[in-house]
Amino acid sequence: MPFAEHGGVSLYYETDGPTKHDTVAFIEDVGYGAWQWGWQHAAIAGPFESLVWDDRGTGRSDAPIGPYSVSEMAADLDAVLADHSLRKVHLVGAGLGGMIALQYAMNYSRAKTLTLIGTAAAGSRLSPGVRDELLAEKTPDALHESLRPVVSENAYKTGLEDLVEWRLEDDASLDAQRAQFEAMERFDVSDNLYEITIPSLIIHGTDDGVFPVDAGQELADGLPRGELRTFEDAPHLVHIERSKEVNDELLEFLEANAETTIR
Repeated sequence: MPFAEHGGVSLYYETDGPTKHDTVAFIEDVGYGAWQWGWQHAAIAGPFESLVWDDRGTGRSDAPIGPYSVSEMAADLDAVLADHSLRKVHLVGAGLGGMIALQYAMNYSRAKTLTLIGTAAAGSRLSPGVRDELLAEKTPDALHESLRPVVSENAYKTGLEDLVEWRLEDDASLDAQRAQFEAMERFDVSDNLYEITIPSLIIHGTDDGVFPVDAGQELADGLPRGELRTFEDAPHLVHIERSKEVNDELLEFLEANAETTIR
């Protein structure tokens, strides 16, 4: 099991798919473990190499005492990519993960494309009150209730037992969740998006209860090569609930910007 290290923090990652192809690295949303990318992994690993890693505070990575910052987590990502000897990589991030991808594209040169799901250019765009709804002790009932703002009503009524089980295993502790939320809320690159000139796909559900769809539109408008794809009536976890449609958009975008990666 590969681990990278940054500033004394051990960071777990794993890869799948052919190494001769472009690599797609997935970056987790606030508090969530790598389970959230299970719906994309099957579609990506094969046409591309996939790389999934645990942000500081989640899964098998270390959980240092906060505060955290998005810049620090972007540096964590660079340590992982360097450990895997990547020179170029496609980044796919959701929520906080999209913010880490944006910061990474500004600070480092490895990013080839960005796919940003349910993301905003500034933490101030977080919907009022939703932070308190998303923070949760790692108990089945608390984790289930905290899914209410990020899934549709129909999905919530199904019980979501699998998601709760995966969250119990991989999600951040409550302290690490708070540290990640504080990093997200301090983040703001809204005045610097013009610096990110690589192709960028923005995916947003129109019923996103974490970041409103207007934040996705602002992000697409601010990025020189930003393209927005909205999914009608889809919630924040659009890549889970509408996975087939999202995967189709993602694969089309990646294939249009892919080439054989030379290690």
